[in-house]
Amino acid sequence: MGTQAIRPARITAVLPDSIAEDIGFEPGDALVSINGQPPRDLIDYRFLCADEDLTLEVLDAKGKTHRVEIEKDIDEDLGLEFETALFDGLMQCNNACPFCFIDQQPPGKRNTLYLKDDDYRLSFLYGSYLTLTNLLPQEWDRIAQMRLSPLYVSVHATEAAVRSRLLKNPRAGQILDQLAWFQAQRLQIHAQVVVCPGLNDGDHLATTLQDLARFHAGDMPAVASAAVVPVGLTRFRPTDDELTPVTQAQARQVIAQVQAFQADCQQRFGTNFVWLADEWFLLAQQAVPAESHYEDYPQLGNGVGSIRQFLKQFEQSAEDHLKAAVSPPRTLTWVVGNAVEHAFQPIVDRLNTVAGLTVRLAALTSDYWGRDLTVTGLLTGHDLLLGLGDSALGDALLLPTVMLKPSDSGDPQNTLFLDDMSVAEVSRKLGCPVLPVDDTDALVKACCGDLPTHYFTDLQPAAGYWTPT
Repeated sequence: MGTQAIRPARITAVLPDSIAEDIGFEPGDALVSINGQPPRDLIDYRFLCADEDLTLEVLDAKGKTHRVEIEKDIDEDLGLEFETALFDGLMQCNNACPFCFIDQQPPGKRNTLYLKDDDYRLSFLYGSYLTLTNLLPQEWDRIAQMRLSPLYVSVHATEAAVRSRLLKNPRAGQILDQLAWFQAQRLQIHAQVVVCPGLNDGDHLATTLQDLARFHAGDMPAVASAAVVPVGLTRFRPTDDELTPVTQAQARQVIAQVQAFQADCQQRFGTNFVWLADEWFLLAQQAVPAESHYEDYPQLGNGVGSIRQFLKQFEQSAEDHLKAAVSPPRTLTWVVGNAVEHAFQPIVDRLNTVAGLTVRLAALTSDYWGRDLTVTGLLTGHDLLLGLGDSALGDALLLPTVMLKPSDSGDPQNTLFLDDMSVAEVSRKLGCPVLPVDDTDALVKACCGDLPTHYFTDLQPAAGYWTPT
């Protein structure tokens, strides 16, 4: 069960031309039960709504209860969206991993930044990673009965003593038995290993990879893939931890070790099976592998192949949307983390072949987190003000939305960076309009004048420039 009692599922949107719209559902209504059963989460909702005949108990925004009977095709969706996927609360982590990003943040920010998600339902629905240490027998039973597969599991180490030390939880040592359970149930996981120098690298990493590979055999391998990720540290982490940053030499050593293991897996399984996060190659100052190396990108969520995929997607976006010239001329500043500066330079060069277009790459490091090598998603408002405050930014700032999270208020003007600074505030202080860029199509369209959405601020472009849509 979740951490709270089951609450009515608050509806935030009703899809057009849906069953729910025809019936008269409205945002603000709440779903209490389906055929007499209160749904615990989005999984229950989808399962219960698969029936042809439904009786819904609904609480409207004024607090009045309604009974709604529906006949529909089996598996036809009602067309409802909810404010959360979990109606009975988030299952939080019971570990004390010293490398946990949640514990490496400063105090005093918005509450949602400190929630330690370790919920198997979010893992199934959205691919978030969990440790399996907080599951009660009834949750294991539900995973098996509802065939919740694949899940995404932070393994880190398979040796009981090493994993218990890393997670600071004696229950963490049960991981091999848990993997055997997935195998017996014919369910799958994707695994990740966060490498902490001196703790789970070297021989420990070799043991972990060999153990995981044992569960990759058969027509339904329990471990479908594994990713090896370098530990990420910030200046806010506890001073008494055992962690040290990954050095260039250590990164090269891990790359060589894992690539040798990949070659073995190719012979045994016909796949790499284990994958190195792009950050290893950036730390080692080595080129990321070719696109063919990543097969079907099974570990993209761990940053495995994300650079190659972005470059490939840009080529398609450029073919579809890039113009030969733009008018009037414009200068844009594209903000990224310095980790991808060299990898993305070819994109900038291609954009700058457009007559009238000048794109400047602002590759920033994060002073806020105290990280020399910074991925784009970790840049904060503080970093932008520090890194761009004295720069000529041109007509607008291209801002990857991977840096941003909606505020608790839901107001797009208050979209926030990880340091709780809003985009509107950053835009005002820099004196420059901000354009959201969420993919390569949006990047190319923004550069060529076809704005993807809207400005995050009421600042207007320079005279003679395009008009926001």
